[in-house]
Amino acid sequence: MGTRVFEKPMSNSVSNGGARIIVEDDDEILSPTDLSEMLAEGTKESHDRAENCQFVKDFLRGRIKRELFKLGTAALYFVYSAMEEETEKNQDHPLIAPIFFPTELHRREALARDLEYFYGEDWEGQISLSAGTKPYVDRIHEVGAQDPVLLVAHSYTRYMGDLSGGQILKKVAQRALKLPHTGEGINFYQFEGIHSHKGFKQLYRSRMNELELDAETKQRIVDESNRAFGFNMMVFTELEEIGKTIKEEVKDAGFGHSHAEIMEGGDINKCPYYAAKMAASGNPTHLCQLAMMLLKHPPCQVALAAWVAFLAGFTAWYLF
Repeated sequence: MGTRVFEKPMSNSVSNGGARIIVEDDDEILSPTDLSEMLAEGTKESHDRAENCQFVKDFLRGRIKRELFKLGTAALYFVYSAMEEETEKNQDHPLIAPIFFPTELHRREALARDLEYFYGEDWEGQISLSAGTKPYVDRIHEVGAQDPVLLVAHSYTRYMGDLSGGQILKKVAQRALKLPHTGEGINFYQFEGIHSHKGFKQLYRSRMNELELDAETKQRIVDESNRAFGFNMMVFTELEEIGKTIKEEVKDAGFGHSHAEIMEGGDINKCPYYAAKMAASGNPTHLCQLAMMLLKHPPCQVALAAWVAFLAGFTAWYLF
């Protein structure tokens, strides 16, 4: 993928350091030693574990409590505040400057608007850094001060996920929590400065791949990205535990039967989640099976669509 730099703004461009960057539509030629490819391959297991956290599964089914969503938004506010504070401090670092896109990516202000929507004008006095989120925030500040190149891992893990699977979560949250269609409460997921998510992700990956890094440093970035996934799972686990103490009626936007009931008898082929995942992989047998399940269980259409779209979103994280 080629890039050209212009001093004048262009409609199909994004800004970086004051210049304008035009994203060509050429296919990327990637190598297994490119940082983006190493990250995609090296974080697959962590990615799968995060995807299969109970909190994420419940979220995808639309089983999300409003109070829990508010706490999750607060956790993200502290994480992004730390990450964006450290990238701003290091924006002139030769390995940070090429991927520093504050206008397009920064989420702190969007999260502040969401928190004001949920908590009111005095939202700052109503939230606090939780025990499950603190290690994540502390680590970001640590690498920002001592080893800034590792901020590449944290930025990649969060922002690329937000531009991929995060867009599915936005729709699920809006529907499950009956949030306004005007976007209040989900500003975090809306990237007004990015015209094409796919094009921007290609640009971001190409910038990462152009960083002058030796093999050892690339591997350290992959290791740090896995660590970032671990921190995210700590936040998910904490929210899951808090959710058990919140008495709030939640409508299940998923299947009409529990997973245990569907799996009674031990036949995994009867599991709609399994069928959806196999269908997303392109298996024709499971595509037919999934279609039959949809016909038999009309109420589950929305949840299955979200599940398949979510898988497609995460696949896009690696492929696009």
